[in-house]
Amino acid sequence: MVEIGSVMNLANALTLTRLFASPVFIVMVTESGPRWLTFFVGAAIALTDAADGWLARRYGSTASGAFLDPLVDKVFVLGGMYALVAIDQFHWFPVTLIAVRELAMSLYRSTVGRTGVSVPASSLAKIKTTVQIWALGFALIPPVAENVHWIATTTLWSAVALTYVTGAQYYSAARKGRPDEV
Repeated sequence: MVEIGSVMNLANALTLTRLFASPVFIVMVTESGPRWLTFFVGAAIALTDAADGWLARRYGSTASGAFLDPLVDKVFVLGGMYALVAIDQFHWFPVTLIAVRELAMSLYRSTVGRTGVSVPASSLAKIKTTVQIWALGFALIPPVAENVHWIATTTLWSAVALTYVTGAQYYSAARKGRPDEV
């Protein structure tokens, strides 16, 4: 029997808040485009991710939190990126490259997770997610989007590179039989 305290703690509550706020953010992107309010809503969601990670490290993580946190990151990041594709702020190709790797990694984690193996995010993978979020942010800051969009595009391509470098690290560790040691 699972105790409710092991499933729902403050970190998990923040993760669920991010999950429910992400569709609102995505709609704001598609309806309003680069606007300060949209940027600040996205920034609040991103900061909540940092806060729930800090809380989980400080007060203990749960299996549900370890599953939900990366899933919610993907909903927020990929949803926001595809919303930016829909309004012609991002090109579909780099966003799809990121989505393919993220889907592959999720399937991999799910597959090895059934055998009892945990694949926590590496330090570089956490940086990768941060760069992905910065790409979103830069594309939503009105002066950047209007005048120096190359900053958002360069950050997006940097995120693509990090996405595949970390994917290669996970693949290499899996081939060596140590998927949890990246």
